[in-house]
Amino acid sequence: MVISHHIAEDTLHVEIPRELDVTNRAAAALRIEALVHAHQPGQVTVHLPTDAPSPMTLSALARAHRMCQSLGITFTATGPGGRTDLVPLGNTAEALRPRLLEHGTRHDH
Repeated sequence: MVISHHIAEDTLHVEIPRELDVTNRAAAALRIEALVHAHQPGQVTVHLPTDAPSPMTLSALARAHRMCQSLGITFTATGPGGRTDLVPLGNTAEALRPRLLEHGTRHDH
Protein backbone atom coordinates (compact mmCIF):
# COMPACT_ATOMS: atom_id res chain seq x y z
CA MET A 1 0.00 0.00 0.00
CA VAL A 2 1.49 3.32 -1.12
CA ILE A 3 -0.67 5.50 1.13
CA SER A 4 -3.41 5.11 3.70
CA HIS A 5 -6.09 7.59 4.68
CA HIS A 6 -8.93 8.41 7.03
CA ILE A 7 -11.38 11.27 7.39
CA ALA A 8 -11.93 13.07 10.66
CA GLU A 9 -14.45 15.91 10.73
CA ASP A 10 -13.71 17.94 7.57
CA THR A 11 -10.07 16.81 7.20
CA LEU A 12 -8.65 14.16 4.92
CA HIS A 13 -5.64 12.62 6.65
CA VAL A 14 -3.24 10.88 4.28
CA GLU A 15 -0.31 8.87 5.57
CA ILE A 16 2.71 8.07 3.46
CA PRO A 17 4.20 5.20 5.51
CA ARG A 18 7.56 5.12 3.73
CA GLU A 19 9.47 7.30 1.30
CA LEU A 20 8.19 7.26 -2.25
CA ASP A 21 10.36 6.36 -5.21
CA VAL A 22 10.09 6.67 -8.95
CA THR A 23 7.91 3.55 -9.18
CA ASN A 24 5.16 4.75 -6.80
CA ARG A 25 5.33 8.55 -6.76
CA ALA A 26 2.68 9.07 -9.45
CA ALA A 27 0.38 6.45 -7.92
CA ALA A 28 0.50 8.23 -4.55
CA ALA A 29 -0.22 11.63 -6.09
CA LEU A 30 -3.11 10.28 -8.18
CA ARG A 31 -4.59 8.50 -5.16
CA ILE A 32 -4.50 11.70 -3.10
CA GLU A 33 -6.19 13.57 -5.95
CA ALA A 34 -8.90 10.91 -6.23
CA LEU A 35 -9.53 11.01 -2.47
CA VAL A 36 -9.84 14.80 -2.51
CA HIS A 37 -12.32 14.72 -5.39
CA ALA A 38 -14.32 11.90 -3.81
CA HIS A 39 -14.55 13.33 -0.27
CA GLN A 40 -14.28 17.08 -0.96
CA PRO A 41 -12.66 17.89 2.40
CA GLY A 42 -12.03 21.38 3.72
CA GLN A 43 -8.49 20.44 4.65
CA VAL A 44 -5.89 17.84 3.64
CA THR A 45 -3.12 16.80 6.01
CA VAL A 46 -0.35 14.56 4.68
CA HIS A 47 1.68 12.73 7.33
CA LEU A 48 5.21 12.08 6.09
CA PRO A 49 7.50 9.27 7.28
CA THR A 50 10.58 11.43 7.95
CA ASP A 51 11.67 14.96 8.79
CA ALA A 52 13.61 15.14 5.50
CA PRO A 53 11.41 13.75 2.70
CA SER A 54 13.04 12.30 -0.41
CA PRO A 55 12.79 14.15 -3.74
CA MET A 56 10.17 11.66 -4.97
CA THR A 57 8.06 12.17 -1.85
CA LEU A 58 8.44 15.94 -2.25
CA SER A 59 7.34 15.68 -5.87
CA ALA A 60 4.10 13.91 -4.94
CA LEU A 61 3.59 16.38 -2.09
CA ALA A 62 4.05 19.35 -4.44
CA ARG A 63 1.52 17.93 -6.89
CA ALA A 64 -1.07 17.38 -4.15
CA HIS A 65 -0.40 20.86 -2.75
CA ARG A 66 -0.92 22.53 -6.15
CA MET A 67 -4.18 20.64 -6.67
CA CYS A 68 -5.48 21.58 -3.21
CA GLN A 69 -4.43 25.18 -3.71
CA SER A 70 -6.33 25.35 -7.01
CA LEU A 71 -9.46 24.02 -5.26
CA GLY A 72 -9.16 26.35 -2.27
CA ILE A 73 -8.45 23.48 0.14
CA THR A 74 -6.09 24.02 3.06
CA PHE A 75 -3.05 21.74 2.75
CA THR A 76 -0.65 20.78 5.52
CA ALA A 77 2.28 18.36 5.60
CA THR A 78 3.47 16.92 8.90
CA GLY A 79 6.39 14.74 9.86
CA PRO A 80 6.99 12.36 12.71
CA GLY A 81 5.51 13.72 15.91
CA GLY A 82 3.27 16.13 14.02
CA ARG A 83 5.98 18.63 13.01
CA THR A 84 4.63 21.08 10.44
CA ASP A 85 7.80 23.04 9.66
CA LEU A 86 9.30 20.40 7.37
CA VAL A 87 8.45 21.71 3.95
CA PRO A 88 7.86 25.35 3.03
CA LEU A 89 4.69 25.13 0.96
CA GLY A 90 4.17 28.79 0.07
CA ASN A 91 5.75 28.62 -3.38
CA THR A 92 6.24 24.91 -3.70
CA ALA A 93 8.23 24.91 -6.94
CA GLU A 94 10.74 27.44 -5.67
CA ALA A 95 10.92 25.83 -2.23
CA LEU A 96 11.67 22.39 -3.69
CA ARG A 97 14.04 23.51 -6.45
CA PRO A 98 17.31 23.41 -4.44
CA ARG A 99 16.53 20.00 -2.98
CA LEU A 100 15.47 18.47 -6.28
CA LEU A 101 18.51 19.84 -8.10
CA GLU A 102 20.76 18.57 -5.34
CA HIS A 103 19.54 15.04 -6.09
CA GLY A 104 20.25 15.16 -9.81
CA THR A 105 16.90 15.99 -11.34
CA ARG A 106 16.79 17.91 -14.59
CA HIS A 107 17.87 21.54 -14.60
CA ASP A 108 15.85 24.12 -16.54
CA HIS A 109 17.49 24.91 -19.87
